[in-house]
Amino acid sequence: MFKGRAPGSMFGSKQKIREKLAGAIKEALGGATWLESVTVDDDGKALLVIRADPGAADVAEHRRIEAENYAGRIPGITVVRTVLTAEKPAGHAHGNTHDHGHSHAPAPAPSPVAGLRRVTKGARLSDEAMTQGAPAPAQSLKPVAGIDRILVVASAKGGVGKSTVAVNLAAAMAKAGMRVGLLDADIYGPSIPTMMGTVDAEPATSGNKKLVPVEAHGMKTLSIGYLSDPDSPMIWRGPIVMSAITQLLNDAEWGTAAEPLDILIIDTPPGTGDAQLAIAQKVPVTAAIIVTTPQEVALADVRRGAAMFAKTHVPVIGLVETMSWFDDPAGVRHFLMGEGGARRMGAALGLPVLGEIPMLAAIREAGDAGVPAALGNGPAADIFMALARSAAIALDQLVTRPAPEIIFED
Repeated sequence: MFKGRAPGSMFGSKQKIREKLAGAIKEALGGATWLESVTVDDDGKALLVIRADPGAADVAEHRRIEAENYAGRIPGITVVRTVLTAEKPAGHAHGNTHDHGHSHAPAPAPSPVAGLRRVTKGARLSDEAMTQGAPAPAQSLKPVAGIDRILVVASAKGGVGKSTVAVNLAAAMAKAGMRVGLLDADIYGPSIPTMMGTVDAEPATSGNKKLVPVEAHGMKTLSIGYLSDPDSPMIWRGPIVMSAITQLLNDAEWGTAAEPLDILIIDTPPGTGDAQLAIAQKVPVTAAIIVTTPQEVALADVRRGAAMFAKTHVPVIGLVETMSWFDDPAGVRHFLMGEGGARRMGAALGLPVLGEIPMLAAIREAGDAGVPAALGNGPAADIFMALARSAAIALDQLVTRPAPEIIFED
Protein backbone atom coordinates (compact mmCIF):
# COMPACT_ATOMS: atom_id res chain seq x y z
CA MET A 1 0.00 0.00 0.00
CA PHE A 2 1.42 3.34 -1.02
CA LYS A 3 0.42 6.58 0.61
CA GLY A 4 1.69 10.01 -0.42
CA ARG A 5 1.11 13.59 0.56
CA ALA A 6 -2.08 15.34 -0.40
CA PRO A 7 -2.31 15.79 -4.20
CA GLY A 8 -0.34 18.79 -5.36
CA SER A 9 0.91 19.63 -1.88
CA MET A 10 4.54 19.81 -3.07
CA PHE A 11 4.40 20.23 -6.83
CA GLY A 12 1.23 22.27 -7.21
CA SER A 13 -0.31 20.48 -10.21
CA LYS A 14 -1.01 17.11 -11.75
CA GLN A 15 1.36 17.90 -14.59
CA LYS A 16 4.30 18.46 -12.25
CA ILE A 17 3.47 15.33 -10.26
CA ARG A 18 3.27 13.33 -13.48
CA GLU A 19 6.59 14.71 -14.74
CA LYS A 20 8.25 14.03 -11.41
CA LEU A 21 6.83 10.50 -11.29
CA ALA A 22 7.86 9.55 -14.83
CA GLY A 23 11.29 11.12 -14.43
CA ALA A 24 11.97 9.40 -11.12
CA ILE A 25 11.03 5.98 -12.45
CA LYS A 26 12.98 6.29 -15.67
CA GLU A 27 16.07 7.64 -13.96
CA ALA A 28 16.01 4.99 -11.25
CA LEU A 29 15.33 2.13 -13.65
CA GLY A 30 17.88 2.96 -16.31
CA GLY A 31 15.66 4.81 -18.79
CA ALA A 32 12.61 2.56 -18.46
CA THR A 33 11.73 2.62 -22.16
CA TRP A 34 9.11 0.01 -21.32
CA LEU A 35 7.10 2.62 -19.38
CA GLU A 36 4.62 3.66 -22.07
CA SER A 37 2.58 6.25 -20.21
CA VAL A 38 1.88 7.79 -16.82
CA THR A 39 -1.39 9.44 -15.85
CA VAL A 40 -2.34 11.08 -12.56
CA ASP A 41 -5.87 12.20 -11.67
CA ASP A 42 -7.00 14.98 -9.33
CA ASP A 43 -6.97 12.67 -6.32
CA GLY A 44 -3.33 11.66 -6.81
CA LYS A 45 -4.13 8.25 -8.26
CA ALA A 46 -1.43 7.16 -10.71
CA LEU A 47 -1.83 4.71 -13.58
CA LEU A 48 1.32 3.25 -15.14
CA VAL A 49 1.11 1.51 -18.51
CA ILE A 50 4.01 -0.95 -18.84
CA ARG A 51 5.00 -2.71 -22.04
CA ALA A 52 5.15 -6.45 -21.39
CA ASP A 53 6.41 -9.36 -23.45
CA PRO A 54 3.90 -12.24 -23.21
CA GLY A 55 6.81 -14.65 -23.53
CA ALA A 56 8.65 -13.17 -20.54
CA ALA A 57 6.06 -12.91 -17.80
CA ASP A 58 8.67 -12.91 -15.04
CA VAL A 59 10.37 -9.86 -16.55
CA ALA A 60 7.05 -8.05 -16.81
CA GLU A 61 6.21 -8.80 -13.22
CA HIS A 62 9.62 -7.58 -12.10
CA ARG A 63 9.09 -4.33 -14.01
CA ARG A 64 5.68 -3.85 -12.43
CA ILE A 65 7.03 -4.31 -8.91
CA GLU A 66 9.98 -2.00 -9.53
CA ALA A 67 7.81 0.73 -11.08
CA GLU A 68 5.23 0.59 -8.30
CA ASN A 69 7.92 0.75 -5.62
CA TYR A 70 9.37 3.93 -7.07
CA ALA A 71 6.01 5.50 -7.86
CA GLY A 72 4.83 4.98 -4.31
CA ARG A 73 7.68 7.12 -3.01
CA ILE A 74 6.70 10.22 -5.00
CA PRO A 75 5.00 12.90 -2.85
CA GLY A 76 1.46 13.57 -4.03
CA ILE A 77 0.74 10.00 -5.15
CA THR A 78 -2.00 8.33 -3.11
CA VAL A 79 -2.68 5.19 -5.19
CA VAL A 80 -0.58 3.36 -7.79
CA ARG A 81 -2.11 1.11 -10.43
CA THR A 82 -0.31 -0.63 -13.26
CA VAL A 83 -1.41 -2.09 -16.56
CA LEU A 84 0.76 -4.71 -18.26
CA THR A 85 0.17 -4.69 -21.98
CA ALA A 86 1.84 -5.99 -25.11
CA GLU A 87 0.21 -3.24 -27.14
CA LYS A 88 -0.51 0.37 -26.33
CA PRO A 89 -4.06 0.36 -24.97
CA ALA A 90 -6.81 2.47 -26.48
CA GLY A 91 -8.01 3.30 -22.99
CA HIS A 92 -7.18 2.54 -19.41
CA ALA A 93 -10.38 0.82 -18.43
CA HIS A 94 -9.19 -2.66 -19.31
CA GLY A 95 -6.06 -4.73 -18.81
CA ASN A 96 -4.21 -6.54 -16.11
CA THR A 97 -4.40 -3.86 -13.41
CA HIS A 98 -2.76 -4.02 -9.99
CA ASP A 99 -4.02 -1.69 -7.24
CA HIS A 100 -1.60 -0.88 -4.43
CA GLY A 101 -3.38 1.90 -2.55
CA HIS A 102 -6.77 3.07 -1.25
CA SER A 103 -9.60 3.48 -3.75
CA HIS A 104 -13.36 3.92 -3.58
CA ALA A 105 -14.08 0.54 -5.16
CA PRO A 106 -12.02 -2.57 -4.49
CA ALA A 107 -9.92 -3.66 -7.42
CA PRO A 108 -10.31 -7.20 -8.74
CA ALA A 109 -7.66 -9.64 -7.60
CA PRO A 110 -4.95 -9.98 -10.23
CA SER A 111 -4.84 -13.29 -12.02
CA PRO A 112 -1.65 -15.34 -11.74
CA VAL A 113 0.94 -14.46 -14.35
CA ALA A 114 1.73 -17.38 -16.59
CA GLY A 115 5.19 -18.76 -15.99
CA LEU A 116 5.72 -16.83 -12.75
CA ARG A 117 7.32 -19.04 -10.10
CA ARG A 118 6.88 -18.25 -6.46
CA VAL A 119 9.47 -18.94 -3.78
CA THR A 120 8.31 -21.66 -1.40
CA LYS A 121 9.78 -23.39 1.62
CA GLY A 122 12.52 -25.72 0.49
CA ALA A 123 13.70 -23.48 -2.36
CA ARG A 124 17.39 -24.01 -3.09
CA LEU A 125 20.18 -22.47 -5.08
CA SER A 126 19.21 -23.51 -8.59
CA ASP A 127 21.68 -24.04 -11.40
CA GLU A 128 19.55 -21.74 -13.54
CA ALA A 129 19.82 -18.88 -11.05
CA MET A 130 23.55 -19.38 -10.53
CA THR A 131 24.30 -19.24 -14.25
CA GLN A 132 22.62 -15.87 -14.79
CA GLY A 133 25.34 -13.42 -15.66
CA ALA A 134 28.08 -16.02 -15.32
CA PRO A 135 30.80 -16.36 -17.99
CA ALA A 136 30.20 -18.94 -20.68
CA PRO A 137 31.61 -22.36 -19.74
CA ALA A 138 34.36 -22.10 -22.37
CA GLN A 139 35.32 -18.63 -21.22
CA SER A 140 38.12 -18.48 -18.66
CA LEU A 141 38.57 -15.43 -16.49
CA LYS A 142 41.72 -13.50 -17.28
CA PRO A 143 44.17 -13.00 -14.42
CA VAL A 144 44.41 -9.48 -13.05
CA ALA A 145 47.65 -7.83 -14.09
CA GLY A 146 50.14 -7.60 -11.25
CA ILE A 147 48.39 -10.10 -8.96
CA ASP A 148 49.41 -13.75 -8.49
CA ARG A 149 46.56 -14.91 -6.23
CA ILE A 150 43.24 -13.54 -5.02
CA LEU A 151 41.85 -14.69 -1.68
CA VAL A 152 38.28 -13.74 -0.81
CA VAL A 153 37.35 -13.32 2.85
CA ALA A 154 33.60 -13.82 3.04
CA SER A 155 30.79 -14.25 5.51
CA ALA A 156 27.23 -15.19 4.76
CA LYS A 157 26.17 -13.09 7.75
CA GLY A 158 27.09 -9.59 8.85
CA GLY A 159 28.62 -8.69 12.19
CA VAL A 160 30.89 -11.72 12.56
CA GLY A 161 34.21 -9.91 12.30
CA LYS A 162 34.92 -10.53 8.62
CA SER A 163 36.71 -7.23 8.05
CA THR A 164 38.80 -7.73 11.19
CA VAL A 165 39.93 -11.10 9.84
CA ALA A 166 40.64 -9.70 6.36
CA VAL A 167 42.72 -6.78 7.67
CA ASN A 168 44.73 -8.81 10.16
CA LEU A 169 45.25 -11.72 7.77
CA ALA A 170 46.64 -9.30 5.20
CA ALA A 171 48.80 -7.59 7.83
CA ALA A 172 50.17 -10.91 9.08
CA MET A 173 51.10 -11.99 5.56
CA ALA A 174 52.80 -8.64 4.93
CA LYS A 175 54.65 -9.00 8.24
CA ALA A 176 55.90 -12.38 7.05
CA GLY A 177 57.46 -10.73 3.99
CA MET A 178 54.79 -11.23 1.33
CA ARG A 179 53.73 -8.53 -1.14
CA VAL A 180 50.12 -7.99 -0.12
CA GLY A 181 47.18 -5.98 -1.43
CA LEU A 182 43.92 -5.39 0.41
CA LEU A 183 40.72 -4.49 -1.47
CA ASP A 184 37.70 -3.34 0.50
CA ALA A 185 34.78 -4.58 -1.61
CA ASP A 186 32.29 -4.10 1.23
CA ILE A 187 30.64 -1.23 -0.62
CA TYR A 188 27.85 -0.60 1.88
CA GLY A 189 30.08 -0.61 4.97
CA PRO A 190 33.71 0.11 4.09
CA SER A 191 35.65 -0.23 7.33
CA ILE A 192 39.18 -0.85 6.08
CA PRO A 193 40.11 2.88 6.02
CA THR A 194 39.35 3.06 9.75
CA MET A 195 41.11 -0.19 10.59
CA MET A 196 44.17 0.74 8.52
CA GLY A 197 44.39 4.32 9.80
CA THR A 198 43.86 5.75 6.30
CA VAL A 199 40.50 7.49 6.67
CA ASP A 200 41.76 10.75 5.14
CA ALA A 201 43.68 9.10 2.30
CA GLU A 202 42.83 9.69 -1.35
CA PRO A 203 44.27 7.44 -4.08
CA ALA A 204 46.39 9.23 -6.65
CA THR A 205 46.08 8.68 -10.39
CA SER A 206 49.04 7.44 -12.38
CA GLY A 207 50.17 8.67 -15.79
CA ASN A 208 48.15 5.96 -17.50
CA LYS A 209 45.05 7.09 -15.58
CA LYS A 210 44.98 4.17 -13.17
CA LEU A 211 44.40 4.37 -9.44
CA VAL A 212 47.48 4.14 -7.28
CA PRO A 213 46.58 2.13 -4.16
CA VAL A 214 47.10 3.75 -0.77
CA GLU A 215 50.09 2.20 0.99
CA ALA A 216 49.76 1.52 4.70
CA HIS A 217 51.60 -0.83 7.04
CA GLY A 218 53.47 -2.40 4.13
CA MET A 219 50.30 -3.14 2.14
CA LYS A 220 48.59 -1.66 -0.91
CA THR A 221 44.98 -0.84 -0.15
CA LEU A 222 41.92 0.41 -2.00
CA SER A 223 38.44 1.02 -0.67
CA ILE A 224 35.29 2.75 -1.84
CA GLY A 225 35.68 4.58 1.46
CA TYR A 226 38.61 6.49 -0.08
CA LEU A 227 36.37 7.77 -2.86
CA SER A 228 33.09 8.56 -1.12
CA ASP A 229 31.72 10.81 1.60
CA PRO A 230 31.97 8.83 4.85
CA ASP A 231 28.63 10.26 6.04
CA SER A 232 26.70 9.40 2.86
CA PRO A 233 24.96 6.02 2.56
CA MET A 234 25.84 3.95 -0.51
CA ILE A 235 22.36 3.41 -1.97
CA TRP A 236 23.49 1.41 -4.99
CA ARG A 237 21.90 -1.37 -6.98
CA GLY A 238 23.71 -4.59 -7.84
CA PRO A 239 25.12 -3.65 -11.29
CA ILE A 240 26.57 -0.40 -9.94
CA VAL A 241 28.14 -2.24 -7.02
CA MET A 242 29.83 -4.73 -9.34
CA SER A 243 31.00 -1.94 -11.63
CA ALA A 244 32.65 -0.17 -8.68
CA ILE A 245 34.34 -3.38 -7.49
CA THR A 246 35.56 -4.18 -11.01
CA GLN A 247 37.09 -0.73 -11.38
CA LEU A 248 38.85 -0.91 -8.02
CA LEU A 249 40.25 -4.29 -9.03
CA ASN A 250 41.18 -3.78 -12.68
CA ASP A 251 41.82 -0.04 -12.91
CA ALA A 252 44.51 0.03 -10.26
CA GLU A 253 48.26 -0.48 -10.27
CA TRP A 254 48.47 -3.34 -7.80
CA GLY A 255 51.78 -4.67 -9.02
CA THR A 256 54.02 -5.09 -12.03
CA ALA A 257 55.11 -8.03 -14.14
CA ALA A 258 58.48 -7.92 -12.41
CA GLU A 259 57.07 -7.49 -8.90
CA PRO A 260 53.47 -8.70 -8.75
CA LEU A 261 51.51 -8.95 -5.54
CA ASP A 262 51.91 -12.36 -3.97
CA ILE A 263 48.29 -12.11 -2.87
CA LEU A 264 45.33 -9.73 -2.98
CA ILE A 265 42.86 -10.18 -0.14
CA ILE A 266 39.33 -9.02 -0.87
CA ASP A 267 37.02 -8.11 2.00
CA THR A 268 33.63 -8.89 0.48
CA PRO A 269 30.18 -7.67 1.52
CA PRO A 270 28.35 -9.98 3.95
CA GLY A 271 25.66 -12.27 2.60
CA THR A 272 25.11 -14.26 -0.59
CA GLY A 273 23.45 -11.64 -2.75
CA ASP A 274 24.11 -10.14 -6.15
CA ALA A 275 27.45 -8.52 -5.28
CA GLN A 276 28.88 -11.70 -3.76
CA LEU A 277 27.70 -13.84 -6.64
CA ALA A 278 29.13 -11.43 -9.19
CA ILE A 279 32.53 -11.45 -7.46
CA ALA A 280 32.58 -15.24 -7.42
CA GLN A 281 31.59 -15.43 -11.08
CA LYS A 282 33.53 -12.56 -12.64
CA VAL A 283 36.69 -12.14 -10.57
CA PRO A 284 39.48 -14.72 -11.03
CA VAL A 285 39.34 -15.78 -7.39
CA THR A 286 41.95 -18.31 -6.30
CA ALA A 287 40.12 -19.38 -3.15
CA ALA A 288 37.82 -18.21 -0.37
CA ILE A 289 37.74 -18.25 3.42
CA ILE A 290 34.43 -18.13 5.27
CA VAL A 291 34.24 -16.32 8.61
CA THR A 292 31.67 -17.26 11.22
CA THR A 293 30.91 -17.14 14.92
CA PRO A 294 30.15 -20.30 16.94
CA GLN A 295 26.40 -19.89 17.40
CA GLU A 296 23.91 -21.80 15.28
CA VAL A 297 22.26 -18.72 13.75
CA ALA A 298 25.59 -17.84 12.10
CA LEU A 299 26.53 -21.42 11.20
CA ALA A 300 23.31 -21.86 9.25
CA ASP A 301 24.49 -19.06 6.96
CA VAL A 302 27.90 -20.71 6.52
CA ARG A 303 26.19 -23.52 4.65
CA ARG A 304 24.64 -20.99 2.28
CA GLY A 305 27.96 -19.28 1.69
CA ALA A 306 29.74 -22.57 1.09
CA ALA A 307 26.99 -23.63 -1.30
CA MET A 308 27.39 -20.42 -3.31
CA PHE A 309 31.13 -20.93 -3.69
CA ALA A 310 30.64 -24.59 -4.55
CA LYS A 311 28.17 -23.69 -7.28
CA THR A 312 30.52 -21.05 -8.71
CA HIS A 313 33.55 -23.40 -8.54
CA VAL A 314 35.53 -21.26 -6.10
CA PRO A 315 37.55 -23.44 -3.70
CA VAL A 316 36.87 -22.79 -0.02
CA ILE A 317 40.11 -23.52 1.83
CA GLY A 318 38.61 -23.33 5.31
CA LEU A 319 36.62 -21.61 8.02
CA VAL A 320 37.71 -18.99 10.54
CA GLU A 321 35.78 -18.75 13.79
CA THR A 322 35.65 -15.42 15.63
CA MET A 323 34.37 -14.62 19.14
CA SER A 324 35.27 -18.18 20.05
CA TRP A 325 35.63 -17.55 23.79
CA PHE A 326 36.36 -14.94 26.42
CA ASP A 327 38.87 -15.28 29.25
CA ASP A 328 37.90 -13.30 32.33
CA PRO A 329 40.52 -11.63 34.59
CA ALA A 330 40.66 -14.77 36.75
CA GLY A 331 41.60 -16.87 33.74
CA VAL A 332 38.25 -18.67 33.49
CA ARG A 333 37.22 -19.32 29.88
CA HIS A 334 33.65 -18.50 28.87
CA PHE A 335 32.08 -19.63 25.57
CA LEU A 336 29.61 -16.78 25.28
CA MET A 337 28.61 -17.55 21.69
CA GLY A 338 28.68 -21.34 21.94
CA GLU A 339 31.53 -23.81 21.75
CA GLY A 340 33.02 -25.68 18.80
CA GLY A 341 30.48 -24.50 16.24
CA ALA A 342 32.97 -23.98 13.40
CA ARG A 343 34.61 -27.35 14.06
CA ARG A 344 31.26 -29.13 13.80
CA MET A 345 30.34 -27.26 10.64
CA GLY A 346 33.78 -27.84 9.16
CA ALA A 347 33.46 -31.57 9.79
CA ALA A 348 30.04 -31.60 8.14
CA LEU A 349 31.28 -29.73 5.07
CA GLY A 350 34.68 -31.37 4.82
CA LEU A 351 36.49 -28.07 5.50
CA PRO A 352 39.31 -27.38 7.96
CA VAL A 353 39.11 -24.69 10.63
CA LEU A 354 42.05 -22.41 9.90
CA GLY A 355 41.81 -20.48 13.14
CA GLU A 356 39.74 -19.71 16.22
CA ILE A 357 39.92 -16.11 17.37
CA PRO A 358 38.85 -15.28 20.93
CA MET A 359 37.37 -12.02 22.17
CA LEU A 360 40.41 -9.89 22.92
CA ALA A 361 40.27 -6.20 23.75
CA ALA A 362 43.61 -5.78 21.97
CA ILE A 363 42.06 -6.73 18.63
CA ARG A 364 39.28 -4.18 18.96
CA GLU A 365 41.58 -1.46 20.25
CA ALA A 366 44.04 -1.99 17.42
CA GLY A 367 41.29 -1.80 14.81
CA ASP A 368 39.94 1.44 16.26
CA ALA A 369 43.46 2.89 16.38
CA GLY A 370 44.13 2.06 12.73
CA VAL A 371 47.02 -0.32 13.43
CA PRO A 372 46.12 -4.02 12.85
CA ALA A 373 46.72 -6.21 15.90
CA ALA A 374 48.72 -8.65 13.76
CA LEU A 375 51.51 -6.09 13.49
CA GLY A 376 52.12 -5.96 17.23
CA ASN A 377 53.32 -8.46 19.79
CA GLY A 378 51.39 -10.70 22.13
CA PRO A 379 48.55 -13.23 21.91
CA ALA A 380 46.53 -11.34 19.27
CA ALA A 381 49.48 -11.07 16.88
CA ASP A 382 50.36 -14.74 17.43
CA ILE A 383 46.80 -15.81 16.57
CA PHE A 384 46.79 -13.96 13.26
CA MET A 385 50.29 -15.10 12.33
CA ALA A 386 49.17 -18.69 12.85
CA LEU A 387 46.09 -18.01 10.71
CA ALA A 388 48.25 -16.53 7.95
CA ARG A 389 50.47 -19.64 7.96
CA SER A 390 47.46 -21.96 7.76
CA ALA A 391 45.94 -19.96 4.90
CA ALA A 392 49.22 -19.82 2.98
CA ILE A 393 49.71 -23.59 3.31
CA ALA A 394 46.14 -24.25 2.17
CA LEU A 395 46.65 -22.00 -0.86
CA ASP A 396 49.88 -23.77 -1.78
CA GLN A 397 48.17 -27.16 -1.49
CA LEU A 398 45.56 -26.11 -4.05
CA VAL A 399 48.32 -26.39 -6.66
CA THR A 400 49.17 -29.97 -5.73
CA ARG A 401 45.79 -31.41 -4.84
CA PRO A 402 42.16 -30.83 -5.79
CA ALA A 403 40.11 -28.33 -3.84
CA PRO A 404 38.03 -29.85 -1.03
CA GLU A 405 34.69 -31.15 -2.21
CA ILE A 406 31.79 -29.65 -0.30
CA ILE A 407 28.91 -32.09 0.09
CA PHE A 408 25.44 -31.10 1.26
CA GLU A 409 23.22 -33.86 2.54
CA ASP A 410 19.50 -33.54 2.99
